[in-house]
Amino acid sequence: MKKNSVWKLLVIAAGAGVLLWINSRYLNLQPKTIKDWMLSFGAAAPLLYIVLYSVRPLILFPASVMSLAGGLAFGPYLGTLYTLAGATIGAVVAYLAAGTFKLDMFRKSDNQRMQTLKKQLEQNGFFYVLILRLIPIVHFDAISYAAGISKVRLLPFAAATFIGVIPGTFAFTFLGSSFAEGNVLLLAAAGAVFLLLMLLPLLFREKVKQLLTNESK
Repeated sequence: MKKNSVWKLLVIAAGAGVLLWINSRYLNLQPKTIKDWMLSFGAAAPLLYIVLYSVRPLILFPASVMSLAGGLAFGPYLGTLYTLAGATIGAVVAYLAAGTFKLDMFRKSDNQRMQTLKKQLEQNGFFYVLILRLIPIVHFDAISYAAGISKVRLLPFAAATFIGVIPGTFAFTFLGSSFAEGNVLLLAAAGAVFLLLMLLPLLFREKVKQLLTNESK
């Protein structure tokens, strides 16, 4: 590995460590706290939420916390719509960041999992991004960064991301909105929907891994 690539890796690792420390030390916010703060901006709250969600991949803030806050603040339907917008834009931001920084150590990585993921994305970007968004066997932001350094075109990547995150987004925002309602039956229903949508990917994880492995050969 070249010396400049090593320095890039060290800088990124140090930056990630600092951001994680800031998140745990100062930004360890609860969904309700975020909801109250956003709604204090009145009509600008939806736009603020989308902007915050869009930059989330760059500050390593948990997507689940933001999604729950969106459900609390805007309800299951608008919350889902705003979260979909923010998640898709955030994925594009990560995609563009990976391509802009041109990280050679990732392009030439000896990590077999990264190389396999890159190969799959380059062969059929839309299909693989969609499957990996629906069945999250790879970290959400890792897919975005891998797509950015691969030959996946931006439009198919964004479209697959938007479609693929719909079920999980609705599950989190519906659960968040049910806490705001305080209705026991609604909370139970939201919990059931959340568990169903979260368990389905787990049931198909192995089949997806086999499919991706076979397709990449």
